[in-house]
Amino acid sequence: MPATSALRRARRFALAAAVFLLAGCSTLIPQTVALRTGWPAGVPLQLELAQVPFFPQGDYQCGPAALAMAMQFAGAPVRPELLVGEVWLPARRGSLQVEMLAAPRRHGLVGYRLEARYADLLRELAADHPVVVLQDVGLLLPEWHYAVVNGFDYASGTMLLRSGLQSRQEMPFSYFERTWRAGGYWAMVVTQPEDIPATATEARWLEALLGLARAGPNEAAVRGYRAALARWPDSLPAAVGLANQLHAGGALDEAAGVLRGALRRFPHSVVLINNLAQTLSDQGRNAEALALIDQAQDPQSPFAGEVRSTRRLIEERLR
Repeated sequence: MPATSALRRARRFALAAAVFLLAGCSTLIPQTVALRTGWPAGVPLQLELAQVPFFPQGDYQCGPAALAMAMQFAGAPVRPELLVGEVWLPARRGSLQVEMLAAPRRHGLVGYRLEARYADLLRELAADHPVVVLQDVGLLLPEWHYAVVNGFDYASGTMLLRSGLQSRQEMPFSYFERTWRAGGYWAMVVTQPEDIPATATEARWLEALLGLARAGPNEAAVRGYRAALARWPDSLPAAVGLANQLHAGGALDEAAGVLRGALRRFPHSVVLINNLAQTLSDQGRNAEALALIDQAQDPQSPFAGEVRSTRRLIEERLR
């Protein structure tokens, strides 16, 4: 075979190999590649939340350290030592994501899990929310690690993290995605109840608030539901949640007002009719409550049992 022909074939092989490697690389970092042409709207090209505190992690305790950084930035005076008993599992020598999301509720904060999107992480940073991420930083075997992303620089393609013993770790976009992708792009932010994350959806935020309502102080849940109803005025679950929290706190007049406002939007809602009737009865307005509960007599409703129970209560009080 002539040398020139062999050289051409070698060049073609080298080109094909390069294309294959590039294609393989893009499958490893698909979201980094997408950022080149799809930088999220409204996100600056450079940002660093320098006010995020830094706590160097103890042995196997990156979870408490990362969570303490995010929670303290959100306004809770906590340190990693306080959180060890809440999120660290000695048998696993680490922290599970469910504990990481639950711990902020005990301190009147909301832990919100982000969608598995690079763009959402960047948008939260632009909204002044440092992001806790789960990474696999092992070289040969998996080594799971929590860190806090607190900035980025598009020009140099660099993510900024508070990680391990480093208060300012610089990591290329592509390498960060490789470590982050291994954990399913798991990420969370910690906020005050009235500070709804920039990327939150109605359903996911209300799910997070439900956890706060069950575990946290009533006042914090009220603030969260007020904020939810302000962002999503037509949200029936937000109105019901706010009214329930107000009722539980003894603010019956305000709870009734929220329910009446929601009924103007959803005049046939059995849940709203039932809850308003219950609230009116608790205020001693049983005749008015009985007239209202009669509007909810729908045997096919999944809440028919609750309606019957409320009606019996009203009738007993009238007697």
